[in-house]
Amino acid sequence: MHNAQLKFTLYGCLAIFFWSCLLASARIVTEHFGAVGGSALLYSLASVFLIFTVGIPKPTLFSIRYLVFGGALFVCYEIFLALALGYSHNRAQAIEVSIVNYLWPALTVLFAVLTSNKRPNWLLYPAVLVSFAGVAITVSGNEGVSLALLINNVSSNPLVYFMAFTGAILWALYCNVTRKQKSKHNAITLFFIATSVVLWIKYALSNEPALTFSWDGTQSLFIAAGLMAGGYGLWNIAIIGGNMVFLATLSYFTPVFSAIFSSLILGVTLSHSFWQGVAMVTIGSLVSWYITKEKIPKNQPDADQSHPVA
Repeated sequence: MHNAQLKFTLYGCLAIFFWSCLLASARIVTEHFGAVGGSALLYSLASVFLIFTVGIPKPTLFSIRYLVFGGALFVCYEIFLALALGYSHNRAQAIEVSIVNYLWPALTVLFAVLTSNKRPNWLLYPAVLVSFAGVAITVSGNEGVSLALLINNVSSNPLVYFMAFTGAILWALYCNVTRKQKSKHNAITLFFIATSVVLWIKYALSNEPALTFSWDGTQSLFIAAGLMAGGYGLWNIAIIGGNMVFLATLSYFTPVFSAIFSSLILGVTLSHSFWQGVAMVTIGSLVSWYITKEKIPKNQPDADQSHPVA
């Protein structure tokens, strides 16, 4: 790996680090400003940062169908994930919700193969099931693994688990829609602005209290927005000349990185069974990608290169 490629690859590694810290940081923002208000502030500030780091592309660079359908998938996913984190009863549940979100890599591969005319490797289905089993283990809680514990934990706050799971499906669909669009430009800034607008509308219609700013809250807001926009900006630089095979592989370990940094940032001790579940989610996603990467047309990237580790 020559020096230029190494530099771009390091940018990609830093982007993955930023995203690994993002979900926990977003949770802290919602604790200060509320689930809806905090999310609206976060996406608004991140939009401003993206305007200066990535820029605003002309809408004419994209098809109307992609802007509407792809944009709707993006906005719904981001809102579902943000509110799932914000509405979680506690920080431990927020981390569980974040792992449910990480079903999207395996689902992305599954949808890509099922919508192609290639015959899928039979190992794909067991690999996807491993990811689902890993999520079930993480969501079962700290008292062990059983169907009763899983149902009991989910029923304690079904909305957040539903939003996280639906979000994983939406993002998997978005990744496949983005792959198939003819434009090679990045619409992420437009979609972020749309997300913040929808969140502000929801905030205006909600019964959340007025926003109250403090030093700690404002600091957490800028950190989370910086991680969000910085991740996108660095990744856009990385894909210019980085080792994308290495970065794509590394990105599939994001559930592990995210769980580690979330545990540290939020001060939550995670059980052995939780880590086993996270490992299963990661292994299932990685195997799904590895056994099918050659079955996806070569002119398509292996992952959504605009946001590989949401």
